[in-house]
Amino acid sequence: MCLLLGATGVGKTLLLKRLQKLCQMDADADLGEAPVTLPTVGTNLTDLVVRKRKITVRELGGCMGPIWTKYYVDGTSVIFVVDCANIVQISSSCVQLLSVLSAEPLHSAAVLILFNKRDLPCTMSLVELKTLFRMDEIIRTAPQSITTLEISARSGQGLQDVLSWMFSNHSHDT
Repeated sequence: MCLLLGATGVGKTLLLKRLQKLCQMDADADLGEAPVTLPTVGTNLTDLVVRKRKITVRELGGCMGPIWTKYYVDGTSVIFVVDCANIVQISSSCVQLLSVLSAEPLHSAAVLILFNKRDLPCTMSLVELKTLFRMDEIIRTAPQSITTLEISARSGQGLQDVLSWMFSNHSHDT
């Protein structure tokens, strides 16, 4: 199972809806207008079919951060979403990420860190974000295999790369 984590309002629900739609479309079709979403309270369990492979994604609401650990035993991979446009939230997202990476049940999980909302004009550069997160050090010292991507769940930028990562990290799902 893939765990979808991140603070409240980073775009996890929209990302999941856009990935669902992308899985159901032709490769060259337009994603269309982004649907309206509300912050998740609790969890969403969603099956994505990526190249004929079913991948189950459990989205955990940002407000559930204190109890995320109860779901870690089910996670074979983690997608951690960061809102690049919310400068105030970036430091707390970094602390959350470090907590996720240090959790024993997730030491063998593949991790994808998504820097979301790249379509907004007030976002920091990827270099600035990686510096704030000390991403080079995290990647060097974490037990997990870590990948980072820039995306926009709203516009669809980078979402095919997310599906490709999911496909390559879930060979054992049904």
